[in-house]
Amino acid sequence: MVTIPPQPWPTGLAEDVEPLVRRVLAPNPSPYTFTGTQTYVVGMADGPDCAVIDPGPNEAAHIDAIIAAVAGRKVVAIMCTHTHRDHSPAAAPLAERMGAPIVGCAPLMLAVDVLQKWGPRSDEAFDPTYAPDRVLLDGEGMRGTGWTLTAVATPGHTSNHLCFALEESGALFTGDHVMGWSTSVVIPPDGDMRDYMASLDKLMARDDVRYHSAHGAAIDKPRQLVRGMIGHRRQREAQILRLLGEAARPVSGFIPEMYKGLDPRLIGAAEMSVTAHLLDLEKRGIVVRDGDVWATR
Repeated sequence: MVTIPPQPWPTGLAEDVEPLVRRVLAPNPSPYTFTGTQTYVVGMADGPDCAVIDPGPNEAAHIDAIIAAVAGRKVVAIMCTHTHRDHSPAAAPLAERMGAPIVGCAPLMLAVDVLQKWGPRSDEAFDPTYAPDRVLLDGEGMRGTGWTLTAVATPGHTSNHLCFALEESGALFTGDHVMGWSTSVVIPPDGDMRDYMASLDKLMARDDVRYHSAHGAAIDKPRQLVRGMIGHRRQREAQILRLLGEAARPVSGFIPEMYKGLDPRLIGAAEMSVTAHLLDLEKRGIVVRDGDVWATR
């Protein structure tokens, strides 16, 4: 089980992580966010402009810290990788204070019939206030003085997830798709395991030299990590099929065997991750369900 490192953490401080990138840690640590959400300010330190990636939660102290890290430069764009509440809610108040457009992922729209099928879902995790001025498609981007950010569509963790490639340095801002401390949680119905695996394959085909994620340390061997993540998901799928080979069971029946020593606060997330695997296997015709009980076909 991954543990959160002891304090102090650099909350609110602007840290230079590479020549074009500053990082500011938000004050929202939790078992889901590690030490907190990391906001990135991209641009030349002595340049006229910059971009802000994943402004984070709507916390006054964090917004003040971002503005301090901007250091008087013009904010060309406030860019969001996705619309979980630890990533995008600060976009609107920051945009108002900085006179900057909100650019990046699409707003999350979930069909009513899907909501009715699933019942109350974990949409308390999503930000209903997010309203971008411009939605970026795969391959589109933003430019400033000495920097270029290109959107890389990576659905799976959420359907609207984007990464942003910093062309000048070879870095990729990976949001929650690939994190520096834990594997990403895929929560249906918006999160989709098949899409998530396809997005990992997409990153494997790229030649990024470094990942800056929204949670955890920078990743200096990105393809090695992604290869391990793909293997981890395949291992989870194999565990599910092995357990179903022993007996049909509900989702809760997988957790004690698959997640030994799990923080009790993360049991719900683990159950949704298993559900995402089961739904993918169901689409592939490998498993079936009868009510809440799953079995191999």
